[in-house]
Amino acid sequence: MDPKTGAVDLPEGIHLDLKDKFYFLGKKDATSVLTEAWGNPADTASEAIGMIFPAKYEPIAGNGWGIELRYEKIGHVDDADAASIDYTELLSSMQADTLSANDQRVKDGFPPIKLIGWASPPVYDFVHKRLHWAKELQFGDDTVHTLNYDVRFLGREGVFVMSYIATVEQLPEIKQSLDEVLGVADFNTGKKYTDFLPGTDTVAAVGIGGLIAGKLAAKAGLIAVALIALKKFGILLLVPLAGLWRFIRGNKGTS
Repeated sequence: MDPKTGAVDLPEGIHLDLKDKFYFLGKKDATSVLTEAWGNPADTASEAIGMIFPAKYEPIAGNGWGIELRYEKIGHVDDADAASIDYTELLSSMQADTLSANDQRVKDGFPPIKLIGWASPPVYDFVHKRLHWAKELQFGDDTVHTLNYDVRFLGREGVFVMSYIATVEQLPEIKQSLDEVLGVADFNTGKKYTDFLPGTDTVAAVGIGGLIAGKLAAKAGLIAVALIALKKFGILLLVPLAGLWRFIRGNKGTS
């Protein structure tokens, strides 16, 4: 694994300024963490372009959390619907969609998902073109619920996605970190939301409500529901990577 801190430029036209508070893992390492260490289905991690973690946590720490990074080149998202969305109604629709996808999940050998509700209701920043919300999820009969805290940065040609992967018990820490996380990423000049050229650039098929509900993925036929959430499994799955990670961090510290 090759963790990076400080400034990181992604080929999608996104600049990360991690300083010393977070570290970045590239696509290959992120996929290994999500699938081999955390036990997620390979297809749910296939679009990850990386992950970031708080500097104080190793990716295999039982009490830690991470943020999956993706870029969705879906076009310029019109945010005109943001002020009129009924989030209670939207949640009910998402819960029904999640239930309808469970038969296929079980057939594929994975536990069903129950969308409990909003862990934090959606908030859209009209000025900075940033959207964030959190879902509380239950996998199978797990008594510890999973937190999926989603952040979207709107750009000229698509959306930069940050998805926290944590437990609901970590919500206070996640909320405390949110302002720092929102300040980590920005689109480069030419890729910003305000660089959009009407009549030239592609317009996304969904607005803000569609981003939250995951309707674009369903329209594109990629997956039945975009609530196939990444989840950390038991600590036993993390043990094989623990020694390797500490070795890497030790070498980084002495190099």
